[in-house]
Amino acid sequence: MSGNRDKAGKVALVTGGSRGIGAAIVKRLAQDGAAVAFTFSSSPDKAQAVRAGIEAAGGRALAIRADSADPAAVRAAVEGAVAAFGRLDILVCNAGILTRGPIDTYSIEDFDRMVAVNVRSVFVAAQAASRHMGEGGRIVVIGSIVAERSAFPGASVYSMTKAALAAMVRGIAIDLAPRGITVNNVQPGPTATDMNPADGPHSDAVRNLVPLGRLGRSEEIASFVGYLAGAEAGFVTGASLSIDGGYTA
Repeated sequence: MSGNRDKAGKVALVTGGSRGIGAAIVKRLAQDGAAVAFTFSSSPDKAQAVRAGIEAAGGRALAIRADSADPAAVRAAVEGAVAAFGRLDILVCNAGILTRGPIDTYSIEDFDRMVAVNVRSVFVAAQAASRHMGEGGRIVVIGSIVAERSAFPGASVYSMTKAALAAMVRGIAIDLAPRGITVNNVQPGPTATDMNPADGPHSDAVRNLVPLGRLGRSEEIASFVGYLAGAEAGFVTGASLSIDGGYTA
């Protein structure tokens, strides 16, 4: 496979890796030489297409069905990656959901599921993965710039979950620093994905809020993750880093 191959011999696990930003991250890590396991929940065809594409290019990949709202499934995904590839060096927590709604009508069921998927699953995955990691381990969380700027109505709970990730990453980074494991939070701004297409109904309004005048690309987010997951980022930890075209400038 193409790429700089700086992760040859490494093993990565990406949660929520079957589409959008997650799939781009899976492909980038594989291009960089890592064997990559990734979870999916509702897109089996897309997951198998990602896996097949990596294997066709000479890489190694494993698709694992797992609901990130289920702590046991998250732990099992970690153990499955280790069982398949023999070790774990990189964890990317990308799985997340977005349920919008105004505070006066937002259901407690939606609230609980948002917290379970967007926050608790990251804690569970990081806890389980860290038990297998040694010096040079990398944990990267995919948050969002809504942690700093909600901008639109109906985003209060989603914004809260992403702000929680920024705080949690700081604490986990301190916990794992003595073991040489770095932990960082990537905060994408408006990004074109299959769930948020560049020609979608609200794309023009969002694009007008971005100084660079366009939406980000999944591959750009993946490139940033690739850097943080590599050896060159060994002195970066506990950071929340925005990649947003100036949206929060």
